[in-house]
Amino acid sequence: MAEKMRVEPDLDFIRYMKSAGGDTLKKCYQCATCSVVCPLSSDKKPFPRKEMIWAQWGLKDKLIADPDVMLCHQCGDCTTNCPRGAKPGDVLGAIRAYAYIHFGFPQGIAKLASKGQNLPIMILIPAIIIGVMWALSGGMHIPAEGPVDFGRFFGHWDIHYLSKNVMFIDLIFVPTFFFALYAAFSGVSAMWTQMAAGLNANQAFRPSVIQFIMQFLWPSIVETIQHKRFNECGTNKNRVTGHLPLLLAFVGLLTVTAYSFIRKDIFGIFNPALHGPIALYDPFKILANVSAIAMIVGVGILWSNRSAAEEKKGISPTFYDWFLIGEIMAVGVTGLLAEIFRLINVPVLAYLFYFLHLVSVFMLFFYMPYTKFAHMVYRTFAMAFERYRSSEFVKN
Repeated sequence: MAEKMRVEPDLDFIRYMKSAGGDTLKKCYQCATCSVVCPLSSDKKPFPRKEMIWAQWGLKDKLIADPDVMLCHQCGDCTTNCPRGAKPGDVLGAIRAYAYIHFGFPQGIAKLASKGQNLPIMILIPAIIIGVMWALSGGMHIPAEGPVDFGRFFGHWDIHYLSKNVMFIDLIFVPTFFFALYAAFSGVSAMWTQMAAGLNANQAFRPSVIQFIMQFLWPSIVETIQHKRFNECGTNKNRVTGHLPLLLAFVGLLTVTAYSFIRKDIFGIFNPALHGPIALYDPFKILANVSAIAMIVGVGILWSNRSAAEEKKGISPTFYDWFLIGEIMAVGVTGLLAEIFRLINVPVLAYLFYFLHLVSVFMLFFYMPYTKFAHMVYRTFAMAFERYRSSEFVKN
């Protein structure tokens, strides 16, 4: 006899999907056109047709434990070819947005970052933290005339081993970074546990940490950087021109940040002169400026693509999509403007944009595990899970 399944729809989940871009869900009448055109689909896994059924039934638990939802990179082929205008790509995006909240830790911040009406509070939190730290540092003043030196933004002291500015930057951003790292790890771990529960695998036969990294995680990271699956897109193939420079810009800025940390926090102990600003001709400074421009260009392309999609294809604007675009643009623009006004020696505007830059960078890290930015982490681990579920660890 066929196994019976009790359907208990989660109405809150359905309402959230509709508010996050999945408002066309009910138009789907299961023609399977989406599964025909999707490169992720197979005979055994008719993606995203089965997900559209589960979404219509409100089967939240099945959807958030489905790795295929995270593997989708919203190429747009299913939405373009849907004869009913059901927009499966947007529905899947809404499911992912819900998953980041569901797996988010702590839940209070995850829910805060999920609604546009909370944006003023989301901005106010880092603004207050950085403002208070600026006041406590004793450096809260804007010089009447230059030269502008962001290395003294939080003041100065004569301690040889660590500059006051570096210490306050570390006090703000190092805990923020590790908080975001732990929150992302917590969310991904919860997702992996639910996905693994659906496998008929011998849980005693697991890969070691080294095996997991080398066989599953690292190949997934390489594939993400290469944008291999993006190149398979038909409708939204031009997204590569936005995503790739953006990804490379983040790699470049991460490299510069690591260099700055090593230079100022480690070698600066022995040579206090290294606490000062990095020279414009320094290769890492050049990399920072090129990466900032690439970031602005990349997010500008995504901004243009999203606006065109909403205007021409009737896609609903959502906070989930626009927050990340606006946040990355804020990081790039405020950083570039702060440097420009520093170079032309306009202290008031230089310090203003530097403060806004610190706030926007804080927001990028702090809210990363709960916004669309989290897709970078969740999708990478879903790709690792895709390799894992077809490996000998599961087959045996």
